[in-house]
Amino acid sequence: MMNKVTYKSFCFGLALFPIVGAAQQKDANSTVSDSLNSSIIVVQDSLDNVVPLEQLNIVKSSNTESLALFKPTESSTYNLQDHALAAKFDSLWMKELVDAAPLFNEMYQEVLTEPDTTAAFVLDLPTDTLKMRLARMNERTPFNIEYNSSLESVIKSFLTRKRDLMERMLTISQFYFPLFEQELDNKNIPLEMKYLSIVESALNPKARSRVGATGLWQFMYGTGKEMKLNINSYVDERSDPIKSTAAASNYLNRLYRIYNDWDLALAAYNSGPGNVNKAIRRSGGQRNYWNIRRNLPRETAGYVPAFQATMYIFEYAEEHGLKTKRAERAYFETDTIHVKHMITFDQITELTGINKDELKILNPQYKLDVIPFAKGRSHALRLPVHQMGKFVANEEAIYAHVQKELKEKEGLIAKIEKAAEENSIRYRVRDGDFLGKIAERYGVRVSQLKQWNGLRSNNLRIGQRLTIYPRKNPSSSVKPRETPSRTTVANNSKIHEVRSGDSLWTISRKYPGVTIENLRKWNGISGNNLKPGTKLKLCDCSS
Repeated sequence: MMNKVTYKSFCFGLALFPIVGAAQQKDANSTVSDSLNSSIIVVQDSLDNVVPLEQLNIVKSSNTESLALFKPTESSTYNLQDHALAAKFDSLWMKELVDAAPLFNEMYQEVLTEPDTTAAFVLDLPTDTLKMRLARMNERTPFNIEYNSSLESVIKSFLTRKRDLMERMLTISQFYFPLFEQELDNKNIPLEMKYLSIVESALNPKARSRVGATGLWQFMYGTGKEMKLNINSYVDERSDPIKSTAAASNYLNRLYRIYNDWDLALAAYNSGPGNVNKAIRRSGGQRNYWNIRRNLPRETAGYVPAFQATMYIFEYAEEHGLKTKRAERAYFETDTIHVKHMITFDQITELTGINKDELKILNPQYKLDVIPFAKGRSHALRLPVHQMGKFVANEEAIYAHVQKELKEKEGLIAKIEKAAEENSIRYRVRDGDFLGKIAERYGVRVSQLKQWNGLRSNNLRIGQRLTIYPRKNPSSSVKPRETPSRTTVANNSKIHEVRSGDSLWTISRKYPGVTIENLRKWNGISGNNLKPGTKLKLCDCSS
């Protein structure tokens, strides 16, 4: 295992991760010293106004120095310089990775589509040539690669209709395959298994299928948790290329121990061992994938052919004239630092000038663009090495700024909550109340009442207490209150004859000062049903 503080890391797909685990945090003293001695550090107020290094405020602590990130002026930004050509290469590859993200849906649909063995493909690939090439591949791989018309159709479809998709995969694979190959080799898994990630996710760490499978290796929630991947509101390690690749390797090894066949392990990876076992039974105990294929789920039936077709195209890309963009640099350096305080991508961008899109590419496991902090569990921020120095050298100032900002927001939220609390009322639900009635009375929406009180339905119970932030004073005609023992009705009427469509609510609205509770009490009513023709007393009177 490497013990170096900083080491080279390959750039993998939508995240650039190290070949071996996360680097340890750099020593702040040496990092700052190296930065001061070897880097041109300036604070740019504008393109024409540059603040020299010596004018920066140096924050002193007991054992280290760090460059303060608090800006001299509102408009100033901090811009530590990188090697221009290297930065250009990195930027181009970042764009390539971002542009490739939508290809997952295209690959996903291709796997679901039944191969059309009757389609006429305009392609210079004679069947005899294909058979010869497949036989050569079969000789040097543990996968059972046999010619059949379905596989030929998928290969020709990829080389014609999906040619652009395959060219993009050839390009993006330069970022991922070094990581995959090392992990697969460590777990004694055939290196060709790297092509599985193309079929699963089109090399998109954020890929999510219609049934919720997520990440490069498309783990379902339950399987991800089973393989010890951390999944919560902030973090989804199914999207972490390093951790998900290790989990996929362990899971594939488990399946291989069951079937002792890599093709069946692939099928079980996609549809689960249960479906493969049922397909074997329905096929009379057959153990060859192509013999049980007709009894597998539709998606799995197209899964292994897509895998083998991808393998063929990568092996014979040059013969078919597939164009790919070769990396000017096969790798570039990245490093990690374990965060010591919750911090958002926006704050990192604001303080260091690192592009937010780049942060997302490097750290796809963080779902809300927030890196959480919790005791007993470490969360790492990954950055290019040439930018990691910005963060480490200014770590104390960064966390101080983040905490100050959080306190300011907490103070503002507290003030808002206090003001809202002062203007709130506690309302006791009475017989005949419903949300629409209460909302109208206080000038608010039903949805607000439900949100304020955590209500999932419109049902209320008598005596229930509701918190309300009224927009207006309740109408005097409907305000719940105790009425005098004898009520005078506006039109001096003492009786109301019930008509079709009447309810206690509509009747109470017609007579100011009369409530539903009054009508129940004065008329001995316990329920809500009224019969047309019934005469109701409108006062607490003897006649």
